[in-house]
Amino acid sequence: MTDSPASAASPAPSPTGPLPLGPATAPAEHVLTLDCPEAPGIVHAISRFLVEHGSDIIDNQQFGDRRDGHFFMRVHFAAAVGENTTQSMRDDFAAVAALFTMRWHLEPAGTRRRVLIMVSRYDHCLNDLLFRTRSGDLPIDVVAVVSNHRDHEALVTWHDIPFFHVPVTAATKPQAEAQLLEITDSFDVDLVVLARYMQVLSDDLCTRLPGRLINIHHSFLPSFKGAKPYHQAHDRGVKLVGATAHYVTPDLDEGPIIAQEVIGADHSHTPEDLAAIGRDAESAALARAVRWHCEGRVFVQGRRTVVLR
Repeated sequence: MTDSPASAASPAPSPTGPLPLGPATAPAEHVLTLDCPEAPGIVHAISRFLVEHGSDIIDNQQFGDRRDGHFFMRVHFAAAVGENTTQSMRDDFAAVAALFTMRWHLEPAGTRRRVLIMVSRYDHCLNDLLFRTRSGDLPIDVVAVVSNHRDHEALVTWHDIPFFHVPVTAATKPQAEAQLLEITDSFDVDLVVLARYMQVLSDDLCTRLPGRLINIHHSFLPSFKGAKPYHQAHDRGVKLVGATAHYVTPDLDEGPIIAQEVIGADHSHTPEDLAAIGRDAESAALARAVRWHCEGRVFVQGRRTVVLR
C-alpha cells in the first residue's frame, strides 16, 4: 500500500529558505528608564529612536506630573541583536536625552543587582529576602550580610553568603561605618538593605550612598515611638498594622517612601499578635521595595517617589 499525498512526509526545507530564529539570533531585551522636565515630543522622540534601532516595545509605563511639570518613563523593549548592542544604543540615545535634559539609564532586561543586607537581631526580613532570592523571586544577588550581632551567622553561612560581624558602639561607630563602606566597595554593591538593622546611620554615611539605602520600619511611627510600640498600639486599640519601606536620608525615617503595607487588626489581637502581623507587613513591604528598585521602577523626585509598576 502506497502513502497518499496527504500522508506523505513533508519535504525538507530549502537551505535557501527562511530559518527559524534560534537563541543566538533572539532579540536582546532592554529596559530604558528616564525622567525629565515635561515638554512636547518626548514620547515621539523615544518611539522614533526605538523604531530606528529595530526595536519592539514589550511594555511601557509613563507618568506626566503636571503639578511639578515633570515626566517619567520606563520602557521594556526588544532590540535587534548586534555587536555591543547595549553600548551602541547608549551612545546613540545620549543625543536624544540631551535634547530633553533627561536623567536616564539603559541596560539589558533582567540585570541582577548586587545587594548587601544589614540586620540586627530580628530575622524575619532577612529570612524573607534570602528565601525570595534563593527561589528566584527577586532579581538580586545577595553578596554579603553585615550585622552588629552574630545571631544569624549560621543562617547566612548556610545560604553560602559571606557574613561580617561589625559591632557598633557610640565610640566605635565611625570605624564601623568605615568598615561597612570598605565591604560595600569590595563587593561592588549596588544596594544596601536595612532589614531591621537597629542602628542609626550617620549623616555622612547616608550622603555617601544616596539612593542606595533602603530601610523598613513599622508604620506606627511617629505615633508610637520608643520601647514596645506594639504594646502602645494595643493600648490605643489600633485597627491597622502597617510597615513602610523608604530610602534612607540624613532625616531619620523621613526618606522618600517606596512601598507600604497595611493589615487589619481588631480588639481580639494581643500585643504579640500585633507584632506577628507587623512582621508580615514589614517583610512584604520591604520585598516589594527591593524588587521595584532593582527593576528600575522607582524614581526619586524631591521628598517623594514615582513608582512605575
